[in-house]
This record gives sequence, structure tokens and C-alpha cells, in this order.
Amino acid sequence: QVKLVESGGGLAQPGGSLKLSCAASGSRGFYSMAWYRQPPGKERELVAGWSNTEATNYADSVKGRFTISRDYDQNTINLQMDNLIPEDTAVYFCNAVHWNAQRYWGQGTRVTVSA
Repeated sequence: QVKLVESGGGLAQPGGSLKLSCAASGSRGFYSMAWYRQPPGKERELVAGWSNTEATNYADSVKGRFTISRDYDQNTINLQMDNLIPEDTAVYFCNAVHWNAQRYWGQGTRVTVSA
């Protein structure tokens, strides 16, 4: 059974950095993986995506500040977040789409950006 577990959330100051990691277990065969976030009182939104062709895409609001990367050895999808701003405050969720078309979600990790 596929399971996704996020880690790395916490409190950061504006201008600071955090690195989120999502560890996958049960399979390595993912067609795509992504990070979503849900700010307080708002809808869940796509932050960054990765596909098996190594293509990546980013929300306009995080371009140039966030970097998504796949670690095949550790079987993780990571999100390096730099130059954080208060608007980045949200619960961040890991998502993965398996080759069998099943979609999986992690439980979420909270990121708070505040002075």
C-alpha cells in the first residue's frame, strides 16, 4: 500500500527558508508528484509539480523562490522554500499519481511564516 509522509514544516521568519520532504513507501512507480498547499480559510492550490520526464512547474506566486526535486534513492519528493513570505503560511500536502492512475495524498505539514 502506498503511503506518503510529509516532514519539515514549522515556523519560519519572513525571508527565511524551510525544506519539506515527502517520503513515499509501498512503491517507486509514480508518474507525477506534487506539492499543494491550503492557506487558512482558502482552497487547496498547486504549489509545484514534478513529472517522470523531469519536467517541473510552479505556481506564479512561488516561482524563483521554491524548488521541487525528486530523490530516487530516498524515494522522496522535496520542496525547498526560500525567501518565505507570510502569504506562504499554509498546510502543505504531498500528492503522487501512480502509473496505475491512483492518486495519493499525505496527511499534511503546517508551515507558518511570521516575525
